[in-house]
Amino acid sequence: MKNRQLKRLWISSGEPAGIGPDLCLLLAQKPVDSCSADHDVAITVLGDKHLLQQRAQQLGLVVDIIDVTQHAPECLMHRGNGRLLVKHLPLKKPVLAGHPDVANAAYVLQQLDWAVQACRQKQADALVTAPVQKSLINQAGYAFSGHTEYLRDSTHSAYTLMMLANNTMRVVLATTHLPLKDVPSAITQTLLSQVIQRTVDNLITKFAILQPRITLAGLNPHAGENGYLGTEEQEVMIPVIHSWKLSPLAHVRGPVAADTMFVTHLADTDCFIAMYHDQGLAVIKYADFAATVNITLGLPFIRTSVDHGTALELAGTGRADPSSLFAAVDYAVRLTPS
Repeated sequence: MKNRQLKRLWISSGEPAGIGPDLCLLLAQKPVDSCSADHDVAITVLGDKHLLQQRAQQLGLVVDIIDVTQHAPECLMHRGNGRLLVKHLPLKKPVLAGHPDVANAAYVLQQLDWAVQACRQKQADALVTAPVQKSLINQAGYAFSGHTEYLRDSTHSAYTLMMLANNTMRVVLATTHLPLKDVPSAITQTLLSQVIQRTVDNLITKFAILQPRITLAGLNPHAGENGYLGTEEQEVMIPVIHSWKLSPLAHVRGPVAADTMFVTHLADTDCFIAMYHDQGLAVIKYADFAATVNITLGLPFIRTSVDHGTALELAGTGRADPSSLFAAVDYAVRLTPS
């Protein structure tokens, strides 16, 4: 019989006062569906085991929490059914669901640091992240604009791209967590050329899409209206897009007015490129919020994430929807090389 490959996923439980711990506990109730008959999946959650036990009691869940510091994860196949493998990282200060404490910002970042180390040392194959409270981390004195940038810097990666994906569409962001006033100056020919090239490369290598079809959104309303509503399209975007016209690697079109792009080109686009955060994410989250996954391209390992925030008001209530975490796990399994 052919040996089954083991894919090892680590999940950071995120902000301890948010729904991250709830989602991880709900994951323990669901068997992980293997995408191939040739591999198994082992999932380990990074977080405080006592917090997870307390949250399970609050939610009325029966979960067998197993500290993997005392066992090898490879020997403890995650199959759901109420079992959760946990790499215990103690909280800096106890928390109540819905009431974050700035003292635990270091604990949140420690989860990411442990996960990066595990992936780089080949102890884990992929990282799935639960949401964090960015404002709290910055309040604690850490410069933190988001998972994407933190993981890029932690791994000394040359670049990262944020892709959101679901069964309806894929969206890559040319810029991520920037104030809107800073976006126009950030959109340069060099940046756009790199974003397009890296998007194409990843669609080919990770998603097995040959000659991917890319559609770029204009920066301004009506894609600049021939210069009447802005010149960035004419001066920056069109020259870059024209340089791809004869490329055999991909079909690149644009700039297309963002208000109609997702309607007129959904059927013939493999990935949209939005110029700024909300231009792309508002649409894809509306299309299928529960099943949308955040994927970081450009890291030395696979990283996926939920597409939502900490939802402090839902923590510990039993009303948190785990669909995005389930989808993030499924994507991590599928994208991790066999």
